[in-house]
Amino acid sequence: MKKILFVATVAEHFFYFHLPCFKMFKDKGWQVDVACHGDRELPYCDNKFEIPIKRSPVDKENIKAYKELKRIIKTGGYDIIHCHTPMGGILARLAAKGERKKGTKVIYTAHGFHFYKGAPLLNWLIYYPIELVMSGITDCLITINNEDYFFARKHLKAKKTVKINGVGYNSDLFYKISDDEKLRLRKEKGVAEDETVLIYVAEMNANKNQGMLIHTVQRLKRRGEKIRLLIVGEDNYNGKYIKLAEELGVSDRISFLGHRNDACDLVHLSDIAVASSLREGLPVNVMEAMACGLPVVLADNRGHRELCRDGYNGFIVAPNDDEAMADKIALIINDKNLYNRLSDNGIEAVRPFSKEKVTEEAEVVYNEFF
Repeated sequence: MKKILFVATVAEHFFYFHLPCFKMFKDKGWQVDVACHGDRELPYCDNKFEIPIKRSPVDKENIKAYKELKRIIKTGGYDIIHCHTPMGGILARLAAKGERKKGTKVIYTAHGFHFYKGAPLLNWLIYYPIELVMSGITDCLITINNEDYFFARKHLKAKKTVKINGVGYNSDLFYKISDDEKLRLRKEKGVAEDETVLIYVAEMNANKNQGMLIHTVQRLKRRGEKIRLLIVGEDNYNGKYIKLAEELGVSDRISFLGHRNDACDLVHLSDIAVASSLREGLPVNVMEAMACGLPVVLADNRGHRELCRDGYNGFIVAPNDDEAMADKIALIINDKNLYNRLSDNGIEAVRPFSKEKVTEEAEVVYNEFF
Protein backbone atom coordinates (compact mmCIF):
# COMPACT_ATOMS: atom_id res chain seq x y z
CA MET A 1 0.00 0.00 0.00
CA LYS A 2 1.29 3.44 -0.92
CA LYS A 3 1.49 6.06 1.83
CA ILE A 4 1.23 9.84 2.05
CA LEU A 5 1.96 12.07 5.04
CA PHE A 6 0.35 15.51 5.29
CA VAL A 7 2.02 18.05 7.61
CA ALA A 8 0.74 21.43 8.81
CA THR A 9 0.86 23.55 11.94
CA VAL A 10 -2.68 22.87 13.18
CA ALA A 11 -5.35 20.25 12.55
CA GLU A 12 -7.96 22.91 11.73
CA HIS A 13 -6.03 23.75 8.57
CA PHE A 14 -6.69 20.26 7.24
CA PHE A 15 -10.26 20.10 8.53
CA TYR A 16 -11.34 23.27 6.75
CA PHE A 17 -9.28 23.05 3.58
CA HIS A 18 -7.93 19.63 2.63
CA LEU A 19 -10.40 16.84 3.42
CA PRO A 20 -11.31 16.39 -0.28
CA CYS A 21 -7.65 15.54 -0.98
CA PHE A 22 -7.62 13.09 1.92
CA LYS A 23 -10.70 11.39 0.48
CA MET A 24 -9.19 11.29 -2.99
CA PHE A 25 -6.16 9.37 -1.71
CA LYS A 26 -8.30 7.00 0.37
CA ASP A 27 -10.44 6.27 -2.69
CA LYS A 28 -7.25 5.33 -4.54
CA GLY A 29 -6.27 2.89 -1.80
CA TRP A 30 -3.52 4.96 -0.16
CA GLN A 31 -2.71 5.14 3.54
CA VAL A 32 -3.28 8.73 4.65
CA ASP A 33 -1.36 9.94 7.72
CA VAL A 34 -1.32 13.42 9.22
CA ALA A 35 1.15 15.22 11.50
CA CYS A 36 0.01 18.45 13.15
CA HIS A 37 -0.95 20.08 16.45
CA GLY A 38 -4.49 20.03 17.81
CA ASP A 39 -7.17 17.56 18.86
CA ARG A 40 -9.55 18.11 15.93
CA GLU A 41 -10.67 14.74 14.56
CA LEU A 42 -9.96 14.29 10.86
CA PRO A 43 -11.93 11.94 8.60
CA TYR A 44 -10.24 9.93 5.82
CA CYS A 45 -7.14 9.73 8.02
CA ASP A 46 -5.45 6.46 9.07
CA ASN A 47 -2.98 7.85 11.61
CA LYS A 48 -2.89 11.30 13.20
CA PHE A 49 0.39 12.20 14.88
CA GLU A 50 0.33 14.97 17.48
CA ILE A 51 3.45 17.12 17.18
CA PRO A 52 4.10 20.44 18.96
CA ILE A 53 4.52 22.68 15.89
CA LYS A 54 4.25 26.38 16.71
CA ARG A 55 3.68 29.24 14.28
CA SER A 56 6.57 31.27 15.66
CA PRO A 57 9.89 30.20 14.12
CA VAL A 58 11.73 31.02 17.38
CA ASP A 59 9.54 28.83 19.63
CA LYS A 60 11.70 26.08 21.16
CA GLU A 61 8.83 23.60 20.82
CA ASN A 62 9.61 23.48 17.10
CA ILE A 63 12.86 21.65 17.90
CA LYS A 64 10.79 18.88 19.49
CA ALA A 65 8.42 18.97 16.54
CA TYR A 66 11.31 18.58 14.10
CA LYS A 67 12.74 15.58 15.96
CA GLU A 68 9.34 13.91 16.16
CA LEU A 69 8.68 14.57 12.47
CA LYS A 70 12.04 13.13 11.52
CA ARG A 71 11.23 9.95 13.49
CA ILE A 72 7.77 9.66 11.89
CA ILE A 73 9.14 10.16 8.39
CA LYS A 74 12.11 7.83 8.87
CA THR A 75 9.94 4.96 10.10
CA GLY A 76 6.85 5.66 7.99
CA GLY A 77 8.02 4.59 4.56
CA TYR A 78 6.10 7.38 2.82
CA ASP A 79 5.90 7.76 -0.93
CA ILE A 80 4.80 11.40 -0.69
CA ILE A 81 5.09 14.04 2.01
CA HIS A 82 2.86 17.05 1.39
CA CYS A 83 3.40 19.98 3.75
CA HIS A 84 1.41 23.15 4.30
CA THR A 85 1.74 26.37 6.36
CA PRO A 86 5.09 28.15 6.80
CA MET A 87 6.42 26.22 9.82
CA GLY A 88 4.90 22.94 8.67
CA GLY A 89 6.65 23.44 5.36
CA ILE A 90 10.02 24.25 6.88
CA LEU A 91 10.10 21.48 9.48
CA ALA A 92 8.73 18.76 7.20
CA ARG A 93 11.12 19.53 4.37
CA LEU A 94 14.11 19.56 6.72
CA ALA A 95 12.97 16.35 8.42
CA ALA A 96 12.44 14.62 5.06
CA LYS A 97 15.89 15.35 3.60
CA GLY A 98 17.21 11.86 4.28
CA GLU A 99 14.16 9.98 2.99
CA ARG A 100 13.96 12.23 -0.05
CA LYS A 101 17.35 10.91 -1.13
CA LYS A 102 15.80 7.43 -1.03
CA GLY A 103 12.93 8.39 -3.31
CA THR A 104 10.26 10.02 -1.14
CA LYS A 105 8.71 12.96 -2.99
CA VAL A 106 8.23 16.22 -1.10
CA ILE A 107 5.47 18.68 -2.03
CA TYR A 108 4.93 22.09 -0.42
CA THR A 109 1.89 24.29 -0.93
CA ALA A 110 2.64 27.98 -0.39
CA HIS A 111 -0.62 29.57 0.71
CA GLY A 112 0.78 33.02 -0.08
CA PHE A 113 4.45 33.88 0.38
CA HIS A 114 5.21 36.39 3.13
CA PHE A 115 7.50 38.14 0.63
CA TYR A 116 5.62 39.83 -2.20
CA LYS A 117 5.46 43.09 -4.12
CA GLY A 118 5.08 45.85 -1.55
CA ALA A 119 5.90 43.64 1.44
CA PRO A 120 8.00 45.14 4.26
CA LEU A 121 11.75 44.86 3.72
CA LEU A 122 12.02 42.73 6.86
CA ASN A 123 9.77 40.11 5.25
CA TRP A 124 12.12 39.89 2.28
CA LEU A 125 15.20 39.70 4.51
CA ILE A 126 13.75 36.88 6.61
CA TYR A 127 11.30 34.82 4.55
CA TYR A 128 12.78 34.94 1.05
CA PRO A 129 16.20 33.45 1.97
CA ILE A 130 14.46 30.70 3.97
CA GLU A 131 12.19 29.72 1.09
CA LEU A 132 15.08 29.96 -1.37
CA VAL A 133 16.94 27.31 0.64
CA MET A 134 13.84 25.20 1.32
CA SER A 135 12.83 25.18 -2.34
CA GLY A 136 16.08 23.38 -3.10
CA ILE A 137 14.77 20.33 -1.20
CA THR A 138 11.28 20.47 -2.72
CA ASP A 139 10.13 18.23 -5.56
CA CYS A 140 6.97 20.20 -6.28
CA LEU A 141 6.08 23.70 -5.13
CA ILE A 142 2.37 24.49 -5.42
CA THR A 143 1.42 28.16 -5.55
CA ILE A 144 -2.10 29.60 -5.46
CA ASN A 145 -1.83 32.94 -7.23
CA ASN A 146 -0.11 34.28 -10.31
CA GLU A 147 2.30 36.62 -8.54
CA ASP A 148 3.74 33.83 -6.39
CA TYR A 149 3.77 31.38 -9.31
CA PHE A 150 5.79 33.56 -11.67
CA PHE A 151 8.16 34.66 -8.89
CA ALA A 152 8.77 31.06 -7.79
CA ARG A 153 9.45 29.87 -11.32
CA LYS A 154 12.01 32.61 -11.84
CA HIS A 155 13.71 32.89 -8.46
CA LEU A 156 13.21 29.66 -6.47
CA LYS A 157 14.73 26.21 -6.95
CA ALA A 158 11.96 23.60 -6.64
CA LYS A 159 12.19 20.80 -9.20
CA LYS A 160 8.70 21.68 -10.40
CA THR A 161 6.46 24.69 -9.75
CA VAL A 162 2.73 24.69 -10.46
CA LYS A 163 -0.32 26.84 -9.73
CA ILE A 164 -3.76 25.66 -8.65
CA ASN A 165 -6.79 27.69 -7.60
CA GLY A 166 -6.19 27.62 -3.86
CA VAL A 167 -8.09 25.30 -1.54
CA GLY A 168 -11.51 25.99 -3.02
CA TYR A 169 -14.92 26.85 -1.58
CA ASN A 170 -17.76 24.47 -0.76
CA SER A 171 -20.32 24.88 -3.54
CA ASP A 172 -22.81 22.73 -1.62
CA LEU A 173 -23.00 25.41 1.07
CA PHE A 174 -22.25 28.65 -0.73
CA TYR A 175 -24.62 29.57 -3.57
CA LYS A 176 -27.15 32.29 -4.31
CA ILE A 177 -30.37 31.94 -2.33
CA SER A 178 -33.81 33.41 -3.01
CA ASP A 179 -34.93 36.77 -1.65
CA ASP A 180 -37.51 34.99 0.52
CA GLU A 181 -34.85 32.76 2.06
CA LYS A 182 -32.63 35.78 2.67
CA LEU A 183 -35.49 37.55 4.46
CA ARG A 184 -36.16 34.45 6.57
CA LEU A 185 -32.52 34.30 7.64
CA ARG A 186 -32.53 37.99 8.58
CA LYS A 187 -35.56 37.49 10.80
CA GLU A 188 -33.98 34.40 12.36
CA LYS A 189 -30.70 36.20 13.10
CA GLY A 190 -32.27 39.49 14.20
CA VAL A 191 -30.98 41.56 11.28
CA ALA A 192 -33.20 44.41 10.07
CA GLU A 193 -34.76 43.98 6.64
CA ASP A 194 -33.98 47.53 5.54
CA GLU A 195 -30.28 47.58 6.46
CA THR A 196 -27.54 47.15 3.87
CA VAL A 197 -25.43 44.41 5.41
CA LEU A 198 -21.68 44.28 4.79
CA ILE A 199 -19.76 41.21 5.90
CA TYR A 200 -16.12 40.31 6.50
CA VAL A 201 -15.33 36.77 7.66
CA ALA A 202 -11.79 36.77 9.07
CA GLU A 203 -10.06 36.70 12.42
CA MET A 204 -9.28 40.13 13.82
CA ASN A 205 -5.57 40.90 13.60
CA ALA A 206 -3.17 43.44 12.14
CA ASN A 207 -3.01 41.85 8.70
CA LYS A 208 -6.78 41.56 8.29
CA ASN A 209 -6.82 45.30 9.01
CA GLN A 210 -10.46 45.63 10.11
CA GLY A 211 -9.74 49.22 11.17
CA MET A 212 -10.13 50.21 7.51
CA LEU A 213 -13.67 48.83 7.52
CA ILE A 214 -14.55 50.61 10.75
CA HIS A 215 -13.47 53.94 9.24
CA THR A 216 -15.46 53.07 6.11
CA VAL A 217 -18.60 52.52 8.18
CA GLN A 218 -18.05 55.88 9.86
CA ARG A 219 -18.00 57.58 6.45
CA LEU A 220 -21.13 55.76 5.28
CA LYS A 221 -22.96 56.59 8.50
CA ARG A 222 -22.15 60.28 8.04
CA ARG A 223 -23.59 60.08 4.52
CA GLY A 224 -26.87 58.75 5.89
CA GLU A 225 -26.54 55.19 4.60
CA LYS A 226 -28.30 52.59 6.77
CA ILE A 227 -25.37 50.21 7.14
CA ARG A 228 -24.68 47.14 9.26
CA LEU A 229 -21.18 45.60 9.22
CA LEU A 230 -20.79 42.01 10.40
CA ILE A 231 -17.24 41.18 11.49
CA VAL A 232 -17.10 37.40 11.87
CA GLY A 233 -13.97 35.92 13.41
CA GLU A 234 -12.01 35.51 16.61
CA ASP A 235 -10.47 38.60 18.19
CA ASN A 236 -6.71 38.08 18.12
CA TYR A 237 -5.98 41.79 18.44
CA ASN A 238 -6.75 42.44 22.11
CA GLY A 239 -10.01 44.28 21.51
CA LYS A 240 -8.36 47.13 19.57
CA TYR A 241 -10.94 47.15 16.78
CA ILE A 242 -13.86 47.05 19.22
CA LYS A 243 -12.35 50.05 21.01
CA LEU A 244 -11.83 51.86 17.68
CA ALA A 245 -15.50 51.39 16.79
CA GLU A 246 -16.47 52.93 20.13
CA GLU A 247 -14.10 55.87 19.62
CA LEU A 248 -15.49 56.56 16.13
CA GLY A 249 -19.09 56.33 17.30
CA VAL A 250 -20.07 53.40 15.08
CA SER A 251 -20.56 50.61 17.61
CA ASP A 252 -24.27 50.75 16.82
CA ARG A 253 -23.52 49.90 13.18
CA ILE A 254 -20.99 47.10 13.68
CA SER A 255 -21.61 43.61 15.03
CA PHE A 256 -18.48 41.88 16.33
CA LEU A 257 -19.66 38.27 16.23
CA GLY A 258 -16.53 36.29 17.04
CA HIS A 259 -16.13 32.77 15.69
CA ARG A 260 -19.43 31.45 14.34
CA ASN A 261 -20.52 28.03 13.17
CA ASP A 262 -23.29 29.67 11.13
CA ALA A 263 -20.99 31.85 9.02
CA CYS A 264 -22.60 30.41 5.88
CA ASP A 265 -26.01 31.78 6.92
CA LEU A 266 -24.46 35.14 7.75
CA VAL A 267 -22.97 35.40 4.26
CA HIS A 268 -26.32 34.42 2.72
CA LEU A 269 -28.20 37.19 4.54
CA SER A 270 -25.63 39.86 3.63
CA ASP A 271 -25.63 42.27 0.68
CA ILE A 272 -21.98 43.13 0.01
CA ALA A 273 -18.72 41.45 1.04
CA VAL A 274 -15.80 43.62 2.07
CA ALA A 275 -12.18 42.73 2.80
CA SER A 276 -9.44 44.99 4.11
CA SER A 277 -6.48 42.64 4.47
CA LEU A 278 -2.98 43.75 3.57
CA ARG A 279 -1.78 40.27 2.52
CA GLU A 280 -3.68 37.33 1.05
CA GLY A 281 -2.75 34.21 -0.87
CA LEU A 282 -6.16 33.33 -2.30
CA PRO A 283 -8.92 34.07 0.22
CA VAL A 284 -11.71 31.54 0.59
CA ASN A 285 -13.98 34.08 2.31
CA VAL A 286 -14.07 36.14 -0.89
CA MET A 287 -14.78 33.05 -3.00
CA GLU A 288 -17.67 32.10 -0.73
CA ALA A 289 -19.18 35.57 -0.88
CA MET A 290 -18.95 35.71 -4.68
CA ALA A 291 -20.55 32.26 -4.96
CA CYS A 292 -23.48 33.60 -2.92
CA GLY A 293 -23.90 36.47 -5.37
CA LEU A 294 -22.44 39.23 -3.20
CA PRO A 295 -20.57 42.03 -4.97
CA VAL A 296 -17.18 42.53 -3.34
CA VAL A 297 -15.23 45.66 -2.39
CA LEU A 298 -11.66 44.72 -1.55
CA ALA A 299 -8.38 46.30 -0.51
CA ASP A 300 -5.73 45.77 -3.16
CA ASN A 301 -3.49 42.73 -2.72
CA ARG A 302 -2.37 39.82 -4.92
CA GLY A 303 -5.01 37.39 -3.61
CA HIS A 304 -7.87 39.84 -4.08
CA ARG A 305 -6.67 40.71 -7.59
CA GLU A 306 -6.78 37.01 -8.44
CA LEU A 307 -10.52 36.86 -7.69
CA CYS A 308 -11.86 40.32 -8.47
CA ARG A 309 -11.71 42.19 -11.75
CA ASP A 310 -12.25 45.83 -10.86
CA GLY A 311 -15.62 46.97 -12.15
CA TYR A 312 -16.59 43.48 -13.36
CA ASN A 313 -17.57 41.53 -10.26
CA GLY A 314 -16.65 44.10 -7.64
CA PHE A 315 -14.19 46.87 -6.91
CA ILE A 316 -10.61 47.04 -5.68
CA VAL A 317 -9.36 50.08 -3.76
CA ALA A 318 -5.97 51.04 -2.40
CA PRO A 319 -5.04 49.61 1.01
CA ASN A 320 -6.40 51.76 3.86
CA ASP A 321 -8.28 54.06 1.46
CA ASP A 322 -11.51 53.98 3.43
CA GLU A 323 -12.91 56.95 1.50
CA ALA A 324 -12.63 55.07 -1.80
CA MET A 325 -14.13 51.97 -0.20
CA ALA A 326 -17.08 53.99 1.09
CA ASP A 327 -17.56 55.51 -2.38
CA LYS A 328 -17.68 52.09 -4.06
CA ILE A 329 -20.06 50.65 -1.48
CA ALA A 330 -22.40 53.62 -1.85
CA LEU A 331 -22.25 53.25 -5.64
CA ILE A 332 -23.35 49.62 -5.41
CA ILE A 333 -26.09 50.35 -2.87
CA ASN A 334 -27.65 53.05 -5.01
CA ASP A 335 -27.51 51.34 -8.41
CA LYS A 336 -29.58 48.15 -8.52
CA ASN A 337 -28.55 47.36 -12.10
CA LEU A 338 -24.88 47.62 -11.13
CA TYR A 339 -25.51 45.41 -8.09
CA ASN A 340 -27.13 42.70 -10.20
CA ARG A 341 -24.39 42.81 -12.84
CA LEU A 342 -21.59 42.52 -10.27
CA SER A 343 -23.49 39.71 -8.55
CA ASP A 344 -24.02 37.67 -11.72
CA ASN A 345 -20.43 38.18 -12.88
CA GLY A 346 -19.08 37.14 -9.49
CA ILE A 347 -21.02 33.87 -9.51
CA GLU A 348 -19.63 33.06 -12.94
CA ALA A 349 -16.07 34.15 -12.15
CA VAL A 350 -15.77 31.98 -9.04
CA ARG A 351 -16.92 28.68 -10.60
CA PRO A 352 -13.34 27.46 -11.31
CA PHE A 353 -12.53 27.85 -7.60
CA SER A 354 -14.93 25.25 -6.17
CA LYS A 355 -13.47 22.43 -4.07
CA GLU A 356 -14.44 19.97 -6.81
CA LYS A 357 -12.48 21.87 -9.46
CA VAL A 358 -9.50 22.45 -7.17
CA THR A 359 -9.35 18.78 -6.17
CA GLU A 360 -9.27 17.86 -9.86
CA GLU A 361 -6.35 20.27 -10.34
CA ALA A 362 -4.53 18.78 -7.35
CA GLU A 363 -5.08 15.26 -8.69
CA VAL A 364 -3.30 16.22 -11.91
CA VAL A 365 -0.31 17.34 -9.83
CA TYR A 366 -0.35 14.20 -7.69
CA ASN A 367 -0.65 11.92 -10.73
CA GLU A 368 3.00 12.55 -11.51
CA PHE A 369 3.89 10.82 -8.24
CA PHE A 370 1.33 7.98 -8.23
